Amino acid sequence: MNDHGPGHPFAGTSASEMPPLMPNPTTHRGAEIGHQGSLGGPTGGPERVSEPIPFRREEREEELHVADPPVAQEPAVENVAEPEVVIGPTGRPMPFLPEPRPIGIHGNARIISMCNQKGGVGKTTTTINLGAALAEHGRKVLLVDFDPQGSLSVGLGLNPHDMELSIYNLLMQRDVSIDDVIVPTNVAGMDLLPSNIDLSAAEVQLVHEVAREQSLQRVLQPAISQYDVILIDCQPSLGLLTVNALTASDGVIVPLECEYFALRGVALLKTTIDKVQERLNPKLVIDGVLGTMYDGRTLHGREVMERLVQAWGDTVFHTVIRRTVKFSDSTVAGEPITTYAGTSPGADAYRQLAKEVLARCLDE
Repeated sequence: MNDHGPGHPFAGTSASEMPPLMPNPTTHRGAEIGHQGSLGGPTGGPERVSEPIPFRREEREEELHVADPPVAQEPAVENVAEPEVVIGPTGRPMPFLPEPRPIGIHGNARIISMCNQKGGVGKTTTTINLGAALAEHGRKVLLVDFDPQGSLSVGLGLNPHDMELSIYNLLMQRDVSIDDVIVPTNVAGMDLLPSNIDLSAAEVQLVHEVAREQSLQRVLQPAISQYDVILIDCQPSLGLLTVNALTASDGVIVPLECEYFALRGVALLKTTIDKVQERLNPKLVIDGVLGTMYDGRTLHGREVMERLVQAWGDTVFHTVIRRTVKFSDSTVAGEPITTYAGTSPGADAYRQLAKEVLARCLDE
């Protein structure tokens, strides 16, 4: 038994007196705990409490990480993004059109007619600008103005009243050759067979000719070996001149204004093409239907384009020609839009059409 007094903390116990706790060098908490029984252990005695040894865990982990041997990491696999699908104005994905390859030998021309019996749908504009775009790709192009109005000739800067010879003379006079009538244009690689109002008389005079439907085919024969593409601008009717153009052609491009009445008239044109194919020119095919004067801001324009694709399917070109005042300005200037406003959306559209025509029609 210890001889502690009644007021001593260990009075009444048989345990030996515990040595005093050593104070913490940084604080005096150990000393305070040594004199308080409120934090005592289960026996009632004071519990030995000391502050934990401080250490920086971040530095330790960093040291362990450096000490570890390097682990070989597998090379990261780059995610190859799939090409984004672009939906064109026709509602179909736009195809990839490669740049046309250059050619060194010219000849074996494909003859293509721009045909639609409805006027004001862009036949002449398409003939001029498609021909110029094809010439930019190194093709040798001949444009044939087969409309008595002579719009193609005027659109390339010629005065119809100053022509000494026109395609009328080539058709009706045996002593006139095609080289006598062809005139160069301001576009390198593109020539023109001009026309004026005299051609309207040819439709009457050819009625009495033998094989009158093959008259244009006969006079264009020498040019096939000199050019890569021959584009014929037809008059807005389905008369004898248009039948001559279809008989001489390998294919037909149908410019179609994105408007309801223009859409209705295509059925009659298709009937005429089928008759020519059956009776006069078995090789004739429709190369494509081209939407022109398109305005995607209007519901009517979008609905007509949708109906056009439903009726003609993949025959419709992916390229669509939108409305722009630059076409009218280039016509007044007497040159294609590719040279008048070469960076305009209209010029880009006809360059894209040229690539599509080469890829689709000329097996490029």
